[in-house]
Amino acid sequence: MKAAHAPRSLRRRVFGQLDLRLYRHLSATNAAVIVVILAAVALSVAETEPGIVRGNEGWFIAANTGFGVVFLAEYLLRLWSVAERAPQHAWRERMRFVVSLPALIDVLAIASSLTPLLGFNSTPLRLVRLARIVMLVRVGPFARACTLLGQAVASRRFELLVTAGLAAIVLMIGATVLYWAEGAVQPEAFGSIPRAMWWAAETLTTVGYGDVRPVTALGKVMAAVMAFAGIGVIALPAGIMASAFSDAMAQHRARLAKVEEAE
Repeated sequence: MKAAHAPRSLRRRVFGQLDLRLYRHLSATNAAVIVVILAAVALSVAETEPGIVRGNEGWFIAANTGFGVVFLAEYLLRLWSVAERAPQHAWRERMRFVVSLPALIDVLAIASSLTPLLGFNSTPLRLVRLARIVMLVRVGPFARACTLLGQAVASRRFELLVTAGLAAIVLMIGATVLYWAEGAVQPEAFGSIPRAMWWAAETLTTVGYGDVRPVTALGKVMAAVMAFAGIGVIALPAGIMASAFSDAMAQHRARLAKVEEAE
């Protein structure tokens, strides 16, 4: 009987280390997985620099293959152990896992690590591994922080919508005026309202690339107005979100205080 229960016991232990819903904080195994993912992403970033890769192609292929093997082993362990959620319906739980978003991201990460063996450059695709970190850190403090942020956005959705509408109006007015003032002088940049909207967007967001700029007097005056308007348009959502997040944190602390008092 002990031998018959041994595989089940091992599967339960593996499930306890890999399943995110059992922990308020990351398990040691999931923390190790995050370290491996960060190392794999760092390797992918370094691989885009020809000076680093030149002469080390074989090492990079071997390292990516190694990461792929690790990710594949983790995926298979998750697939095997997920049956612990409902042992009487093991295959149903496994099928649910296969079609889940985290599992699909796992498959992409594995495929992106093994495709160099086929001569396919999948470096951009490998950055999907970062999404796996998001899946892993959605427990504990990270989950609470994300929840608070979501509550902050939801509580100020009307104010944010009004701000977005105001920004769209200012953007359209600026593009229209610059089209009228600069269209004949600089048709390649301001020859239409859609073309002028690029200048209006970079001015409104205070980026100011400088690739296009007005040369007429009216255009310069409008550019100054847009620049000042941009400061307000950018500051509004930042202030709204800061206030909302502060309120959400205060409410969270109040709830924690009540729980501590009750205990």
